[in-house]
Formats: sequence, C-alpha cells, structure tokens
Amino acid sequence: MKDKLPSTSRKRSILHIVLSVIVLLVLVARFLRADYHSVFLCLLTLLLFNIPQFANKFFKVTLPRELEVVILLFIFAAEILGEIGNFYNQITWWDTMLHTINGFLMAAIGFALIDILNNSPKFHINLSPVFVAVVAFCISMTIGVFWEFFEFGMDMLTGTDMQKDRFITSLASVTLNPDGLNDPVAFSQITSTDLHFQNGKELCTISGGYLDIGIIDTMKDLIVNCIGATVFSTIGYFYLIGRNKGVFASKFIPQYDIDPNEQ
Repeated sequence: MKDKLPSTSRKRSILHIVLSVIVLLVLVARFLRADYHSVFLCLLTLLLFNIPQFANKFFKVTLPRELEVVILLFIFAAEILGEIGNFYNQITWWDTMLHTINGFLMAAIGFALIDILNNSPKFHINLSPVFVAVVAFCISMTIGVFWEFFEFGMDMLTGTDMQKDRFITSLASVTLNPDGLNDPVAFSQITSTDLHFQNGKELCTISGGYLDIGIIDTMKDLIVNCIGATVFSTIGYFYLIGRNKGVFASKFIPQYDIDPNEQ
C-alpha cells in the first residue's frame, strides 16, 4: 500500500485542483459568451500550471512546495484575475505587485540554474557566491526586459494595450519647443487633451490630462522587477555563504535531482 501524501504535498495538490477547476469554469463561461481570447488564456493557464511537473520530468529539477504554490498563484493572478477579471484596470497596484513577484521568481530560477551547475558533479564550475547572485539578478532583469519587448511588439503589431496607458498632468518636451531648440518646454496642470483626426471632422477630448502611451508603465515594471530581483539575489547570496542557515531562500530555490551514477 502506498504511503499517503505528506500534508504539505496534499495541500499543494488540492490548491492545484481548486485553481484548475476555477479556470475550467471560467473557460466554459467565456466560451458560451464567444469570448475566444479569454478561452485561449484559460487554456494557456492550464498549460502553465504544469510547469513544476514539466521541470521535474524533463530536467530532473524539483521545485520546493513554497515556490510551486507561489508560481501557481502568480499564474492565476496574472491570467485569470488580471486579464480576464480586469484586475489590472480595477486595482492600480495589481500589475506592480505581479512584476515585483516576477522579478523575485525569475531571480530564484536564475539563481537555481547557476547553483545547480555549480554543484553538479557533471558540470561543476565553482563560481563564487557573489558571481552567482549577480548572474541571477542579470537573468531576472533580462527576462523582464524581453517581456517588455513582447508587450511593445504586441501593442505595435496587433493594436493591444499590454503597456497600460495612464494620465499625466505635466510634461516637458523638446519636440514642443517652437524654436526647434534642445531646451524642453514644460507644461503643468494639464486637464484634458484634444485628439484631431485626419479627416478633420472628428474630435475626441480626453479628460484627466495627457495620455502617456506606455512608457511610464514600462519603466515602472522594470524598476519593480529590479527590486524583486535584488531582494532575492541578496537572500540567495547569504544562503550560499551560510547554506544551512538559508532556510527562507531554500524554500524558493529549485533543486537538481542528482543521479547516483553522477556522484
């Protein structure tokens, strides 16, 4: 008779099942509304839920239960709550929170990749803790930058608004200098913006200020990604120099299942 699952593993499995059932219910509801974009997001979410099993089966990497739980909740919060539930627009800090967590998680994964190579008998490369932490930080930031490239590309090519726009009430620009000089002209207390269309017959007034097209969102995302990456890289560094003392870090660092033949 097989042993029962440990309590923590059982709770993790229950969470996986509960989130999957919720996603399936959302999928059915959106399909009935002919919202096929949301249906695609639901299918993508169900696929992403299997990342831990995929990593273990094909790369022999075991994710700590805490990391697996955070990944499942992160995917659910980003795709189902954020995109389909419109939390990105309804809760101003939702996107900031997720990008901060993303920086943290990607640093953890980058840290694990280097640490696994550093300790594997087959690929032992003996890197210093400082170097491992710096590389983990760089991996996290690189992933963050490429994600912003993806958002920009989607907005330009398909007309989406992944780089969320926002109102600003002041700006300074050299483009608006009437003499063409390299001196910025500053405007403040902007209350609305008029959009004039090419046919000259339509006019749209945007209340609230000047509409910034994505740049603030992009820079904010990269900054909080940097904060998350810095936090985990720092934690990871102290984990490496203390190993047995890094209890918190060990809960978020994937482990490589070393084959006994590699010992």
